[in-house]
Amino acid sequence: MEYSDECLDTFLENQGQLFDEPVADSREEAEAFLEDCMAQVVSNIRQVRKLLDESGMDVESMTDEELEDQSEIFPLPDGSYLIVEG
Repeated sequence: MEYSDECLDTFLENQGQLFDEPVADSREEAEAFLEDCMAQVVSNIRQVRKLLDESGMDVESMTDEELEDQSEIFPLPDGSYLIVEG
């Protein structure tokens, strides 16, 4: 998967929400890390819900806002979402 510059920048700026220490210091490192952990970009919150449900997370009773607040969810400026399973 190819990650946009906005996606990489968002991850770099907010990686502390998921990890205690930085896992990447540059776009190149961020891209390599996201590729290694098979991070996904989805276009809307419904797809976030579906993906998390398929991975075994109990999301049925969660609101969209609660989903967005999960540490592995990174809302992107264009309205899509980066999902990083740490």
